[in-house]
Amino acid sequence: MLRCACVLSMLLNAAVEGPPERVNLKPADPVKLIFDTDIGNDVDDALALGVIHALESRGECELVAVTLTKDHELCAPFVDAINTFYGRGTIPIGVTRSGVTPQDSTFLGLARAEDDGALRYPHDLLSGNDAPDAVTVLRQTLAAQPDQSVAIAQVGFSTNLAALLGTPPDAISPLGGRDLVEAKVRVLSMMAGAFAPIDGKEHREYNVVMDIPAARKLTEEWPTPIIYSGYEIGLAITYPAESIERDFSYAAHHPLAEAYQLYMPTPHERPTWDLTSVLWAVRPDRGYFSLSNPGRASVDEAGVTAFQETPDGTHRYLIADALQVARVREALALLASQPPGKR
Repeated sequence: MLRCACVLSMLLNAAVEGPPERVNLKPADPVKLIFDTDIGNDVDDALALGVIHALESRGECELVAVTLTKDHELCAPFVDAINTFYGRGTIPIGVTRSGVTPQDSTFLGLARAEDDGALRYPHDLLSGNDAPDAVTVLRQTLAAQPDQSVAIAQVGFSTNLAALLGTPPDAISPLGGRDLVEAKVRVLSMMAGAFAPIDGKEHREYNVVMDIPAARKLTEEWPTPIIYSGYEIGLAITYPAESIERDFSYAAHHPLAEAYQLYMPTPHERPTWDLTSVLWAVRPDRGYFSLSNPGRASVDEAGVTAFQETPDGTHRYLIADALQVARVREALALLASQPPGKR
């Protein structure tokens, strides 16, 4: 809690210095959303997926694809199990075969959990080996959407999106990857980097350092606006333990609450790193966050992020004051625990 208090103090100081007015990058509802995730490495990805389903049930977004940057066979089945739990088991899922973070997970095994000989969480995709390549799914999904309609929430590594930029024209689209992104994507909301010192030191953020070449390529070449949710934001806003313990009890078994308890049991409260990126991507105009001045983010060879303000910059990062921290914490708990199908 001390570290969170220190980070909150830094965020408050940033806000007091006068962040710019919020920029409304929101199109007409619903937001066409792609969720690019390393689900399995931490449980905040799973909670973020629950937030997306709640927002879709409210008519605020449409989850058009999920792509994975953790290379483990059970990532895709686990995502399919969650999507099916929320009544959306046909959402396309694409996998990476990059070899990045192939380690096992404390909770991905829920995709194969059984009760009385039947899957606890029914779903169709039983192995990531049977799923299509993530970059193919990205091209197919983007090509099918209206121009400037897609928001991407990247909450894992930059592996897939960096690879997408380099794809050539093909039978899916006559546009190469960069041109396809420029035509179809409105904004990239990504949990990556750190834009305030942590305990007085620069921080090498996990999503960046696990694939530094991809992170550098994306930062340098991505053609649309990028809004970063830095490490310091999620660290300052933790998910309420009471919500995990109480708010999911409408189901005898709930994949989000079970995954959370398997990853790190309550009363521990996980940071909301990935949830904040999703919340901003769908609700950028609700005042949950302020934005930095425009500028350009950069990633050095060691994976350290930096930010240089410039009036024509297309990058910004999230800032939250004390009131916003409290509002976001409450909103995320309400959304993540919302029962399937409820509005």
